[in-house]
Amino acid sequence: MIQILSVHFDHYIPHWRTQPEAIGYNVMVLVTEGKVRYQINGEDIVAEQGDFLYIPQSTHRCGENLPGSPHQKYTVLFTFEPGRNTGIPFLDQRRFLRFRLANFQYAQRRFERLYEEMRGSESFRSVICLGIAQELLGILSRELEKPEMTPIKMQYAQIVRHYVLEHYREPIEIEQLARLIHRSPNYTTALFKEVFGHPPIRYMHQLRVLEACNLLLNSDMTIAGISQYLGYYDSSYFFRIFKKYSAMTPAEFVARGRQSELNPIFS
Repeated sequence: MIQILSVHFDHYIPHWRTQPEAIGYNVMVLVTEGKVRYQINGEDIVAEQGDFLYIPQSTHRCGENLPGSPHQKYTVLFTFEPGRNTGIPFLDQRRFLRFRLANFQYAQRRFERLYEEMRGSESFRSVICLGIAQELLGILSRELEKPEMTPIKMQYAQIVRHYVLEHYREPIEIEQLARLIHRSPNYTTALFKEVFGHPPIRYMHQLRVLEACNLLLNSDMTIAGISQYLGYYDSSYFFRIFKKYSAMTPAEFVARGRQSELNPIFS
């Protein structure tokens, strides 16, 4: 049984460091901004945005900011019953692990939700926190089972992703994305889904809905104006897309007033 001890969010802490020690708990780390240096059993490790680290109990560990470079990261401290298999290979093997997450944005939001739940006082908090932690461990285990992505595939996927990030408010067709990497539309869709977990057009809608949520909370734009701004020229279609990816209507989201309610968008 996994027991969560604490969850931390380090937000650009100046002069951050931890003292060298053999830790008495397990640690999950997700770096969300910048870089951080660890020494793990005498080996120097530099982790950067998108990196996940698992540091097993009894590891001799210390950490610090890189010079002039504070960072952001989530850290989960937890234990589980010694001598009993969890069914999670990297936990049962008690080995240090570092790898780059394919679906980083979703994992980041789950870490964020876990952090918020641990700080809250609402009913069933411990049950929800345990569920989120187990989900994260399952996601990480599944990603580890995937065959290693070839550099050219990663390059193609990043080209497409960068284009969508830059142009998500404009009309985007899969054919134009395929032309960017000189491959077929079917190949482009399958490749993007293999790397990032969902097709590129879905990713475009996710970005639009995230921006819509930001504008709903932090601007005086009307829903119709936001719809037009994001490239949805039919407001009823915008409503359908928003509810599909957020599980709420725009009005319901505004009533809740919390950016952290966006977890369903990345499910």
